[in-house]
Amino acid sequence: MLIYDKFLEEMGVDFVLTGYVCDYSKLIGARFGEPVAGTVECSALVFDGEKHCYAAYGEKDGLCKTPVWLERPYVIGSGQDHAMTAMEMGATAAESGEMAQKRDTSTGGVVRTLFVADRATAR
Repeated sequence: MLIYDKFLEEMGVDFVLTGYVCDYSKLIGARFGEPVAGTVECSALVFDGEKHCYAAYGEKDGLCKTPVWLERPYVIGSGQDHAMTAMEMGATAAESGEMAQKRDTSTGGVVRTLFVADRATAR
């Protein structure tokens, strides 16, 4: 497993996570079909080599995976509204993370950006 702050790679699947660090393993386990006990207070952008999706887990419905459209910016985390607003006003992804840190008490740490492209674009 590769660990880089909130970026984890498990069995060839990449996860960019947000939320409670103690729940990361539960969400990743749910992605691979493991049973989950209790609440899972985190979510992730997931890339399995073929598709990008947003993943979260609810006690009632289980694992939820929603496709991510690569044509537009995508943000996750408690400061996502501030970050998206900043990008819509012309800020870069890194600048939008810094703006979210100023306005959301649960946003912090080192701001890192990740450029994600589909295979056709990446070539």
